[in-house]
Parts: sequence; structure tokens; C-alpha cells
Amino acid sequence: MSIGKKIKEKRILLGLTQEELASKLGYKSKSTINKIELGINDIPQSKVSEFARALNTTPVFLMGLEREKPKKKTLRTVRIPVLGMVHAGYPMDAIEDFIDWEEITSDMASRGEIMALKIMGDCMEPKFSEGDIAIVLCQSHAETGDIAIVMVNHDEAEMRKIKKFPDGSINLIPLNPAYQVKSYSPREIEELPIRILGKVIELRAKF
Repeated sequence: MSIGKKIKEKRILLGLTQEELASKLGYKSKSTINKIELGINDIPQSKVSEFARALNTTPVFLMGLEREKPKKKTLRTVRIPVLGMVHAGYPMDAIEDFIDWEEITSDMASRGEIMALKIMGDCMEPKFSEGDIAIVLCQSHAETGDIAIVMVNHDEAEMRKIKKFPDGSINLIPLNPAYQVKSYSPREIEELPIRILGKVIELRAKF
């Protein structure tokens, strides 16, 4: 690729017009830049460094002596508090206990309200172990197959796999076979009530 084409490529990537690049380099009009990009005029050797600085690149790249390495993107993160997790029979108030901090990506944070919960108990073994951190997207619904945080009767919170039925009933399923599946009818869901607090979207295992 010619130096003129490289200049045009970098100019467009930076969102500069020919007029703007000409101004940065001290040229009176865009015609000089246009002629250089078309290959009509050459760049004096003394000007290559100035073009490189204006285009945020290196002289050797413009001269075709090396490939430009893409800049690494900085992954921005957001800190969220880790709260005490609860399981069946554990006081709901424990979900508000601050324990630590976890970092999530800004992309994940943009999905909605996110909370981190420290898992207690073994009802979700072997996938979820005591001490692991569950990253939870706070929402009031979950579908069959989702791992969700569910509040039962206002004072219990559980992490369970969800199974829904056409008649509106729901099963809260532990992954550990030592624990029983809990089934609730549409009436029980309404009267207890059974309320979805969030959906688990990431597990961070602790060793």
C-alpha cells in the first residue's frame, strides 16, 4: 500500500476530514492532502514524522516498513458488593449482609441491576459449592432451566433450578439429590408468596 493510501486509511479511521488534517499540518487547503492521498504529490522525507504524529501512528508504518499493531482495549470494570447468600430455612435478612467486593465488566453492568451472593450450604452441589460467588441479574421472572434466587413466604431465600408447568405451578429443584424438590401450585405461589429475586448469570468458584 502506498504512503498516500496509508495516510487516507488512518485519516478516515480517526474521523478526520482532509481540511482538518491539512490544518493540523499547517497546509492552507485540503488540496495538498488530496494530492498526497491520490499519489500525485510525494511527501518530503522531513514531513513524514509530522504526518505520523498528526495521524497517531509511526513514520515506519506510513512508509510501509511495519504493520501497525492494534491497541489493546482497556476492559472497564464495575465494583459490586458481595452479600450473604441464603438457602432454605435461612433468614432472609442475611441476604443484606455485606461481605466483600467483586468486579464485573461494564457490559455486564449495563444489563441491569446486578448483585453478588456468597453461597452457603450444599443444596446446589456439585455445580455450586459453599463459598462460591454467584453473580445475579436482579429480575422478577425466570424460565424453566434457569438457576434463580427465589424468596419463599417472605422469610426464606433459596438458590434453585426452575421448572415451570403449563398449569402455572412451579418446581424449585436442588442440584444435590440429598435435598427434595419443592412443588408449589399457582395458589401457593400467589398466597405464600413465591417471588423470583434474580437469575444467576455467572459462577465464580473459590479455591
